[in-house]
Amino acid sequence: MRILQAANFVAPHSGGIRTMMRHLADGYAAAGHEVVAVVPGERNATRATSYGRIIEIAAPTIPSTGGYRMITKWRIVEDLLAVVAPDRVEVSDRLTLARIGQWAARRKVPSAVFSHERLDALLQFHLGRAVPTRQIADHWNRKLAASFDTVVCTTQWAAEEFVRLGVDNLAHVPLGIDLETFHPRRRDLRLRAELARGADVLIVTAVRLSPEKRPDLLVPMVEELVRRGTSVRMVVCGDGSVRDMVAEQAEGNPVTMAGFVTDRAQLASVLASADVVVAPGPYETFGLAALEAMACGTPVVASDRGALPELVVGESGRTAPSDPVAMAEAVLEVAAAGPEARLAARRRAQDFSWSDTVEGMLAVHGLQTAQRAARQGHGKDEARRRLSLEATRS
Repeated sequence: MRILQAANFVAPHSGGIRTMMRHLADGYAAAGHEVVAVVPGERNATRATSYGRIIEIAAPTIPSTGGYRMITKWRIVEDLLAVVAPDRVEVSDRLTLARIGQWAARRKVPSAVFSHERLDALLQFHLGRAVPTRQIADHWNRKLAASFDTVVCTTQWAAEEFVRLGVDNLAHVPLGIDLETFHPRRRDLRLRAELARGADVLIVTAVRLSPEKRPDLLVPMVEELVRRGTSVRMVVCGDGSVRDMVAEQAEGNPVTMAGFVTDRAQLASVLASADVVVAPGPYETFGLAALEAMACGTPVVASDRGALPELVVGESGRTAPSDPVAMAEAVLEVAAAGPEARLAARRRAQDFSWSDTVEGMLAVHGLQTAQRAARQGHGKDEARRRLSLEATRS
């Protein structure tokens, strides 16, 4: 089968969607399928990979997004779809590429769309309460769900805005983690000493520096820890539209702006060498960076809103309100928890693997073999049933 992956907002410094697409493509190829990935780029280009092709469509940069691009010329996409002739399509976009769902329906090509963001929450964040954001989101989400055979949600929180509409074509497929790259053995005491610069507590954050991720909370959190007499150093790994703002906040504080870490093994070493990893974003629909830190054996302090409270459970970390004082208190609790917290973080991360994600998506696409279906014990109907039950309990 030829599976087409399509996404906007995929850039060299993007994280979760790009990582997911690559792991799914590798898994699909291992299962004997061909993958064609369509993403925006600076110019039209095609390159071969181990799993198929990546086709970049020249697309404009979206202002104030830190370099993200969005495909705007539907005719080019439509012509490309006709040439590629996919047997399955999966889309990671609610905007210009969502029309692929209607294209697939007309040709009876099975289709799936990922809900990578909670639209109602993001609209409220950007537009405020004076605008009827829920009604806008509901209208958009009804249209999206009607355009595709399946809406794929990675967490219960991500699914809630569809569940309240009575959407019945939902599937729950959690993302995975590279448990080999992100591993406690990456912990390096010499690297920790280098990063900490003599501080007792080393905090790391790996986050896109865009407003909805709330990086503005990080430096005030460090200032609160210093006020309480804590010897601390925070390393910020990431880039984005508000990097300059965070860098200005960081001046005169024990904060290192490390930029975007392109090498995944290097990032794993940084995460593993930290005492605490902070994920401040209240609108995470999955929280891949936080789980990668946990896979490294590093406990996490995360926002108590969004999807991360579903993932950061037990002694694997703490959740806290999106407030610098509350986050500082949680950091102190985690830092004092001892080795058991590191073990608990790794154990929790082991509940998530890319092989399970691949199996789940193959089931959504109706491509699992009988052997896989029997081994996994879930297909599309089972994923939908579980999601519905989880929604009922919440």
